[in-house]
Amino acid sequence: MKLVLAPMEGVVDFKMRQLLTDLGGFDLCVTEFVRVVQARLPEKVFYRYCPELNNNGYTRAGTPVRIQLLGQEANPLAENAVRAIDLGSHGVDLNFGCPAKTVNRSRGGAVLLKDPEHMYTIIKAVRDAVDSKHEVSAKIRLGFDDDSNSQEIIDAVVSAGANSVAIHARTKRDGYNPPAYWEKIPPIIKGKNIAVVANGEIWQVEDAMLCQKRSGCSDLMLGRGALSHPDLAKKIKAHINNEHYEGLEWEHVLYHLIHSAIHHDPAKDEKYFASRTKQWLGYLKRQYPQAITLFDEIRRLKTKEDVSAVLKKYAKAPQLDSNHDR
Repeated sequence: MKLVLAPMEGVVDFKMRQLLTDLGGFDLCVTEFVRVVQARLPEKVFYRYCPELNNNGYTRAGTPVRIQLLGQEANPLAENAVRAIDLGSHGVDLNFGCPAKTVNRSRGGAVLLKDPEHMYTIIKAVRDAVDSKHEVSAKIRLGFDDDSNSQEIIDAVVSAGANSVAIHARTKRDGYNPPAYWEKIPPIIKGKNIAVVANGEIWQVEDAMLCQKRSGCSDLMLGRGALSHPDLAKKIKAHINNEHYEGLEWEHVLYHLIHSAIHHDPAKDEKYFASRTKQWLGYLKRQYPQAITLFDEIRRLKTKEDVSAVLKKYAKAPQLDSNHDR
């Protein structure tokens, strides 16, 4: 079983990847998408989206990171895929799942699901350009307005030579509304020679087990579930391996929130720590109801010092592994 940390624009950046992989359980991370239009992007763009390239493409905990590209033109995507690999990305991922209207209007992301032939052209160009020893993957949904062409989408991905595909088991129209239709995955991947990763609505260990059963996929991708439940990946792996794991208590989560690099960025203004903390509490409240009360307590605070002072009242250091001592 492999667990992949999903790319989430504006949320799962370098620092969040570092925090979540420090907690453990993940086998691969995929970056926020790098937007490709025409030109081959300068190296600094790749380092900005994936600072892990400075560590041979690994997070501090040693989890490999894969750069994701988003665009609509095959040749520029292929050129930038080669550059990503040359800089140390562990494979390259192609985004066909982003539902954002601004992205779709410029023919990127999920809108390409309407045109499986064009998807094929893009994936084939990237696969041909990237050395075969490096993996090319794609992230898709079941369709755009509906899932009537989901088989064509999968056929395009497979015939273009992708090594793996992550299927967010909803359409673009579904957005992020529950449920995720895991049961729609087996019919479209039957007989296909490709690794498949199931994605969508995995919030608890029980969801992961049910997703495996209904999708027929052993490998899973976690997105919002990992943000609301920071040690979910570790819990899933412990369950699979019949290992004992107690899980993070609320006060331990706050300790990580205070001490993680996620909130420290000299390039950001004074309000960055406070705004980032409030953003994460919005996810944490699903797993930890204490996040609602804490959000109310800090909602009007703006400085790092003021927010930190409140968090420290409730935080408690967990038993840490060596990754947290660096």
